[in-house]
Amino acid sequence: MILHGYFRSSAAWRVRIALGLKGLSATQAAHHLRRGEQRAPGYLALNPQGLVPALETEGGAVLTQSLAIIEWLEETHPTPPLLPGDALHRARIRAVALAIACDIHPVQNLKIMARLRAMGHAEPEVQAWSREVIAEGLAAVEALVAPGPFCFGATPTLADLCLVPQLGNARRFGVDLTGMPRLLAAEAACAILPAFVAAAPENQPDAE
Repeated sequence: MILHGYFRSSAAWRVRIALGLKGLSATQAAHHLRRGEQRAPGYLALNPQGLVPALETEGGAVLTQSLAIIEWLEETHPTPPLLPGDALHRARIRAVALAIACDIHPVQNLKIMARLRAMGHAEPEVQAWSREVIAEGLAAVEALVAPGPFCFGATPTLADLCLVPQLGNARRFGVDLTGMPRLLAAEAACAILPAFVAAAPENQPDAE
């Protein structure tokens, strides 16, 4: 498999964690987002959205969107499960994952921030808006998780795969996390697992 990503992309980070937890390996192909390499014609032929990650499977298929990739990994390599339990439990896990991936994370997308600047918003305004949205979103997630010690029990789930990169982003934007003990506890539980350590941005071949 080939994983197309960028060391600091939280979406690619999620997929790296999933691969590690599943005991799978993938060759990494880096696309420097700040240099616009994700818009190169060769990459757009793989992913017309011009976003990372994209995963080329061993069979030659190309998958896009991090949650879709992770659910494909879950279906094709079900052990260990990232969506365990009954239907209600899985729905709650997905709800937290989607709250992060769809409602919180997009405001840190380089494209979105660039458009805000192009609309005349000063950099302090852009940064402050991002911090506010992240803080509000994570406060809601804090109330939704049921740590034990991970977001939903004794093993990491899809929710944890989304949470850890988002907390990394939150710190880069200067968000105060002191009032989120449940999220910090889940992050601490993840931090000692080899799959999470190996997937961290600073441990990637293209890290700067």
